[in-house]
Amino acid sequence: MEDYSQEDWGNHSQELHGYPTDQELDEMPVSKRTLKIKQESSEEAQKRDTMQNIVQILESVQLKWELFQSWTDFSRLHLSNKLAIFGIGYNTRWKEDIRYHYAEISSQVPLGKRLREYFNSEKPEGRIIMTRVQKMNWKNVYYKFLEITISEARCLELHMEIDWIPIAHSKPTGGNVVQYLLPGGIPKSPGLYAIGYEECIERPLSPDVEHHALDPGKEGRVDLETLSAQASLQVEVEPTRIIYCYLGIAEVRTLQQCLFLHFQANTKTFSKDWVGINGFLSQNCIVDPGVSPKSIYIKFVEVERDFLSAGSLVECLEKAIGYPLKFNN
Repeated sequence: MEDYSQEDWGNHSQELHGYPTDQELDEMPVSKRTLKIKQESSEEAQKRDTMQNIVQILESVQLKWELFQSWTDFSRLHLSNKLAIFGIGYNTRWKEDIRYHYAEISSQVPLGKRLREYFNSEKPEGRIIMTRVQKMNWKNVYYKFLEITISEARCLELHMEIDWIPIAHSKPTGGNVVQYLLPGGIPKSPGLYAIGYEECIERPLSPDVEHHALDPGKEGRVDLETLSAQASLQVEVEPTRIIYCYLGIAEVRTLQQCLFLHFQANTKTFSKDWVGINGFLSQNCIVDPGVSPKSIYIKFVEVERDFLSAGSLVECLEKAIGYPLKFNN
């Protein structure tokens, strides 16, 4: 087993993750180096957010940690060809509580093979773990996993890797009705799709902001235009977020057909008795003069039809997002 100095280990870690070494950074032009560092920082933040989301899923299903003893454990039949969400944990001689080192959705490579890479010192991932145990940074290493189906893996991909697409709408026709304008490029194939809406969170202005806005200061004068604008703002608008409200399974129909049926429902026949996602979308098309409808978004991922009937897709997504889907119940 190689033993690294602190400097060597830093460079080894950089190489493992595909980052430039300190020497390479020193040789880069300043502008290129700054851009490279910013890009890596953004990628690292994204990876951290993804891992936190995966940890949240593992914690929500209350799995028990298993003590790692030998990497041959992962050759067992029940692990050899399964897809799963898994976590690697550790404790120290000073603190028995198990902490996460890493978490991942193994959706392309079977769980057994992926775990062996983390517990085999000949692999880059395993070398990091074994070195920390050898240097007594860690006491024991643990793992936990939740088996998932291919469709559940695609569902988690839909949530964590696919961007939302905003749905445009026409100007009001017939007085107070708008029409949704679906984007092109929706696949004519089976798969999963989600519908969400933009939630705007408002909160009262803080006392400090109100005082600052209305205090004329030592000059004893007030910019009337500024004061008028600030006085009209009774709330501070926080950054918006998109709320999932429906998960659809395009199994009998295609993704394109399913989304068309949701968004092209005839608003003229709208009834207050309508329930579910179609009722929500249709009601959102009926607006008061000068009022815009709620901003609606979609996202989708293609999945082979044979896989769509397996798994518990709604519960899978609800665990990942941390709240119930309003129109799937």
